[in-house]
Amino acid sequence: MTETPVLLSIDARGVATATLNRPERSNAYNADLLNALIAGLTSLRDNPAVRALVIRGAGKHFQAGADINWLNEAAHYPPEQAYIASMATTRAMQLLNEFPKPTIAIVQGACFGGGCGIVCCTDVALATPDALFGLTEVRVGVSPTPISTHMVNAMGLRHTRRYALTGERFGAAEACRIGLVNEVVAADQMEAKLAEVLDAVFLSAPGAIAMTKQSFLSANGLTLDERQMSLLAHESWTQRNSAEGLEGTAAFREKRKPAWYVE
Repeated sequence: MTETPVLLSIDARGVATATLNRPERSNAYNADLLNALIAGLTSLRDNPAVRALVIRGAGKHFQAGADINWLNEAAHYPPEQAYIASMATTRAMQLLNEFPKPTIAIVQGACFGGGCGIVCCTDVALATPDALFGLTEVRVGVSPTPISTHMVNAMGLRHTRRYALTGERFGAAEACRIGLVNEVVAADQMEAKLAEVLDAVFLSAPGAIAMTKQSFLSANGLTLDERQMSLLAHESWTQRNSAEGLEGTAAFREKRKPAWYVE
């Protein structure tokens, strides 16, 4: 069992790296990972030495969404605790989306549910050809409301409607076509491409970057206030704790089709 769910580092140039570090669970998130990500993003946001942030996943996969065991546990929480759990996801995504420095996701392997949410919240997303994506929450009877606004912002309503409502999986080329990722890069070329993007960042003034990013988001209504976040978290926990949420997580764990499936 991994003891540190998010690894943080800052190099001499000011490139911070946040590595999702539950490789034994394909970096699926639980309360510990979400809280560590929130704390990490907050500390890096306020650190003047940080010029850019790279998000990675340890091991073979980037991030496989919510840990099904934690999801099942959270589906039995009382209302206040269930709301807090959903707000953690909502808060982590909001902090990443509004992070005042350039953010870059390096995606390999599985990228499902909340993993796609993370990608949607970054400024640049690079994926290897083997990356596999899916907005799969509806398959287990839950709703991706904590990442819903970010998905629409990144992919547009049309593509979000298809993939968030069907739960279909799709490859890196399709992810690039619909705007979820910016570029598909061969695995052995990824570090060189990342260095190229980071060098472009260092040619740009940090204050101008922060102001430009803030303007893009604020002027286009792409930031979230506390009321909006509260609504998203409320929608999330009520669906997760519903009869469908309980049945969906049970079906996934039991490796069977859910009760609502019709042949």
